[in-house]
Amino acid sequence: MRQSFGQSYSTPQPPYPAAQTYGPAHTLSPSAANIAPNVNSPPPAAQEPSKTKIDWPESVRRYVQRAFIPANLDTSVPRSEMETKLKETITQANEKGVMYTLDWDTMPLPQQMIREERARAFLPIHSKSQAQAPTQTPGKKRKSWDLTDTATPGSASATPPWRNGPARLEDRVSFQTDRRQAADEAPKHTSKFNRADKRQKRNEGEYKTFREDTPPPAEGPVVGTCQDLEKRYLRLTAAPKPSQVRPPHILRQTLELLKKRWKKDQNYSYICDQFKSMRQDLTVQRVRDDFTVEVYEIHARIALEKGDLGEYNQCQTQLKALYKLGLKGKPNEFKAYRILYFIHTANRAELNNALADLTAAEKKDAAIKHALDVRSALALGNYHRFFQLYNETPNMGAYLMDMFVLRERLSALCNICKAYVFPSPQPRIGY
Repeated sequence: MRQSFGQSYSTPQPPYPAAQTYGPAHTLSPSAANIAPNVNSPPPAAQEPSKTKIDWPESVRRYVQRAFIPANLDTSVPRSEMETKLKETITQANEKGVMYTLDWDTMPLPQQMIREERARAFLPIHSKSQAQAPTQTPGKKRKSWDLTDTATPGSASATPPWRNGPARLEDRVSFQTDRRQAADEAPKHTSKFNRADKRQKRNEGEYKTFREDTPPPAEGPVVGTCQDLEKRYLRLTAAPKPSQVRPPHILRQTLELLKKRWKKDQNYSYICDQFKSMRQDLTVQRVRDDFTVEVYEIHARIALEKGDLGEYNQCQTQLKALYKLGLKGKPNEFKAYRILYFIHTANRAELNNALADLTAAEKKDAAIKHALDVRSALALGNYHRFFQLYNETPNMGAYLMDMFVLRERLSALCNICKAYVFPSPQPRIGY
C-alpha cells in the first residue's frame, strides 16, 4: 500500500455523545425504581436508549457559532482538528463544573488555541541553528523534500539510501487511496453547532486551486518591505502595497522554514497556502532567478506527492518559462514529468510537441529515457515491459504513473482475455 506522507490518519470518532459528555445522566423515577421484575415474564427486547435534550448555556452557543463564522475560519487549521479542540474545551469546562460560570464571550476560539500551541511547539525547533535530517525508512516512495536534500545537482537518477533495496510493486497503489483516507479523516457526525455550516463543508474540496498569481502593475515592480516569515495567500484585487510584500532575502528564510514545517507536519493546506503567497511576492517584484526556480520546483514536487494536479500544472507552466531564460534548476526531471503527465491525460498533441523539443543529449538523461520507454511500451502493447518500468521509476515520476497504472492494467487484462482461446468441449462417448 502507498505509504502515508503525513502523520497516520486516525479512525473517525463517533458522534458527540449527548448525555454522557455534555449533559446529566438519565435518572429513573421513584415509581419505576420500586417495580420488581417479573421472573416469569420474558426478558424485554433491547431498546435504544433515549437521548436527553441538553440545555446548552446561551454563552456556549454563541461561542460555538462564533468559532464557525467564515471570517474566523483559518485555512491552516483543518476543520477536524478545530472541532476536536472545540469538543475538548467544552468537555473540560463541563467536567470541572465551570460550564455556566466561564466567560465564553472572551474565550479564545479553538483555531486560535491551535495556532498558539503550534507556535509554542515550533519555537524550540526554529531556535536551532541546524535541523537534524529525519531518518528515512527503506522501501518507501521518494518524498518531495528528498530531491532537494540528497540528489546530486544535474543527476536526475541519484539513488537515495532508502532505494538501495529492491523495489516492490505493492509499495505503490493508486493515488485515490490518499484522497479516500483524507476524506475519512473528517469526523462523520452532525452535532448541533455545525449543522448551520453543513452546506459550506459539503462544497469544500480537499484542495482549493486558484488562478495564477496576479501580475504586477505596468508602472514597475514593487520593492517589498514586509519582514514576516509567514503570510497567508490573498488574491490581489488592487496594486500590492510594499508593506505587505516580502523581499527576496526574507523569502529565502521563509523557504527554509517551510521545508522544516513540511517535514515535521505534512500539513498540505498550510504549505500550499504559504507557497502560493511566496510565488505571489516573487511575481509582483518581478524576481526571476535561480531562487524562483527552486520555489516552483519544490512546490511542484509537494503537489505531486499529494496528487494536486492543479497546483502542479501551474508550477510546471512557470518552470517551463523560467528554464527558457537559462536559469539553473532541474529541467530534465520536470521534462520527464511532462511526458508522463501527457501519457496520463492521453494528450497526444502536447506529447508530440514535448518529444519534438527534446535534444539528443536530453534523450540520454535517465529520467527522460525512462519516460520515453514508458511511452514506447504502451504504444507497442508491451505490458510486461511497462510494469517493469513502473517499478523502476526515478525521482517522483511514480506519483504520476500511479494515476494511470490502473487504467493500463485493465487494458492489459482485456487484451489477454481477447487473445485467450477457450478449448472446445470433448464429445462424450456413449456405450
